[in-house]
Amino acid sequence: MKFMKLGSRPDTFYTSEAVRSVSSEVSSDLIIQVKGSRYLLHKFPLLSKCLRLQRLCSEYAESSQHQIIQLHDFPSGVEAFELCAKFCYGITITLSAYNIVAARCAAEYLQMTEDVEKGNLIYKLEVFFNSCILHGWRDSIATLQSTKAFPLWSEDLGITGRCIDAIACKVLTHPSKVSLSHSYSRRGRDDMSCNGAESLRHGKPGNKGWWAEDIAELGIDLFWRTMIGIKSGGRIPSNLIGDALKIYAAKWLPNISKNGYSKQAESTSDSDSDSGNDLTSKHRLILETIVSLVPAEKGATSSSFLLKLLKAANILNASSSSKMELAKRVGLQLEEATVGDLLIPSVPHEAKGTRYDVDIVMTILEQFKLQGQSPPTSPPRSKLRNFQRRRSRSAENIDFEFQESRRSSSASHSSKLKVAKLVDVYLQEVGRDVNLPLAKFIAIAEALPEFARLDHDDLYRAIDIYLKAHPDLNKSERKRLCRILDCKKLSMEACMHAAQNELLPLRVVVQVLFFEQARAAMAGGKVTDLPSNIRALLASRDIDPTRPPPPLSASSIIPADDQWSVSGLKSPKSKMSTLRMKLEEDDDLDDNGIGRSSRLKALCLLPTRPKRMLSKLWSNNRSSTTASEKN
Repeated sequence: MKFMKLGSRPDTFYTSEAVRSVSSEVSSDLIIQVKGSRYLLHKFPLLSKCLRLQRLCSEYAESSQHQIIQLHDFPSGVEAFELCAKFCYGITITLSAYNIVAARCAAEYLQMTEDVEKGNLIYKLEVFFNSCILHGWRDSIATLQSTKAFPLWSEDLGITGRCIDAIACKVLTHPSKVSLSHSYSRRGRDDMSCNGAESLRHGKPGNKGWWAEDIAELGIDLFWRTMIGIKSGGRIPSNLIGDALKIYAAKWLPNISKNGYSKQAESTSDSDSDSGNDLTSKHRLILETIVSLVPAEKGATSSSFLLKLLKAANILNASSSSKMELAKRVGLQLEEATVGDLLIPSVPHEAKGTRYDVDIVMTILEQFKLQGQSPPTSPPRSKLRNFQRRRSRSAENIDFEFQESRRSSSASHSSKLKVAKLVDVYLQEVGRDVNLPLAKFIAIAEALPEFARLDHDDLYRAIDIYLKAHPDLNKSERKRLCRILDCKKLSMEACMHAAQNELLPLRVVVQVLFFEQARAAMAGGKVTDLPSNIRALLASRDIDPTRPPPPLSASSIIPADDQWSVSGLKSPKSKMSTLRMKLEEDDDLDDNGIGRSSRLKALCLLPTRPKRMLSKLWSNNRSSTTASEKN
């Protein structure tokens, strides 16, 4: 730290009966009362340097031996006043970054200007401030921190603004050119006289974000102004700005745990409610200020950090604009998030709400979808026309642009695949909440396009968990829930589990068994035997899977609304790679007189050879079509 000494006389101030006096052969003739303290001083040394005291003495008539002056609105404390008084007496005083603001405000109040005497205190303080304090990194930060005790005076005197400008300038400067150690909180004390050499080492910052921890020591208002000054320079990468915000949030915001309550909040819950509300308001202000400083560039801050801010925003009841801003930022890089990050606790005072805030997750997914559409499979028509018209001159440029668009679209496609996996695992977690409405569960599952899920195993697990946590769902609700499931995308293990899942609607079980048998038929040339556990399930329903199947025709026991329709069959060379099933809405089984046992029997009526099975399905489909045309 830099310091400056003024004066040469020894300190002769002393205290007697709660009164501060100065040893002198001349009796005191002036009494000054400052902040509840009384000083017995002399007019000559003080009035010769303080214009305000001259005016006050001329306004008040002398009473007896001493003239009394009261300084009710003195801006600084008694230490600053005594510093100015000692300067008037020529007593040695030491100025540094820790007391220069108080001394400068006191000198301004007492009007210790050049008009009164050349080389007065204000002049000397300004020289020291501009030539020494603002040139040092630690000194600038320490001085800026001390301005919070005198905010109005510091603003009027330009101390706050000059400190912020100096700090921002040093951050934008190459680290090797910044004087003094960059972190006074971690290094030893570096004392330096204003005109002398540094007593200890010249610390050099070791990384690009060397300034972040020191800036984090500032209060939120000064931190905001400093960060605005740094960002306005346009030379600091956005990721370093994000790192500085993360460091500040870790220092000043409460630690939000998984259940939504922080240790700090629990410690203040038993204290006075007013103090607790003040603390919450302070944290809310810090949070909203940090959100306003988040860089707009994608990747400037991690998704994990943004979602932690979003959790804190819910707990602290931050403004809806701050929450929406965070949701937008998370949506830009949702593929980087984890399930734990997305488990955002709901607002505590909402007793009937869900455990986790699924609405904000829906908002995040909507923002994620706004980034782009599904990857294109062909160039736009306008580019094709240009390509044909001016192929000789611009073919290479168009090809390059198209490849670039394909490359960016592929990246977007891979992000959607990652997000789909993330959403399915997220549904497994929130599906355990008994208060989670079915509509919200389905809305989250359907928020992504179908191609984003390469398989539906995780989605099936989420549905199974939701069904177990909500046993009171009626038949139509279960069917509505399972409509989001694509049985063709289930693995063998998931199909075996689903075939024995009593919570699933019968239609889903039928679909699972049908597609598993069809898959086996196309893969091996014949329908394989049913697994033992599925045979046991059929046996429990009095169904013999080994019974030879009768011919499958339009008069089959399968009702018309439950018949399978097969479309998109290709030539034998394609290995019949596409087998699509279209099911219409299922009416009430009891009304149609069709029970679970009859449907499973119908399932077992599968032909043993795939060609024969497909021809039967074709004949059935064509017969039903002919019947509909006749009607």
